Amino acid sequence: MMVFGVAYLVSYVSRFVSLHPGDIISTGTPPGIGMGQRPPVYLHPGHEVRLGIDGLGEQRHSVFAHDAIPEAVYANL
Repeated sequence: MMVFGVAYLVSYVSRFVSLHPGDIISTGTPPGIGMGQRPPVYLHPGHEVRLGIDGLGEQRHSVFAHDAIPEAVYANL
């Protein structure tokens, strides 16, 4: 179940950016993930988050503790 419907999200996001065919609006996770589990399961340093679409590709993001972020990451911001 989504908090906001697809039409609302597309309308809202398009106020700030131009959307093109194939653009993805990542809306988060469904209920039961993380906080909804018993006991709750959260991301911790060392975890990796992967988001992928078959035939399109995959993104990978590593989780770091705030005080452990490599200086090289800040250099690219």
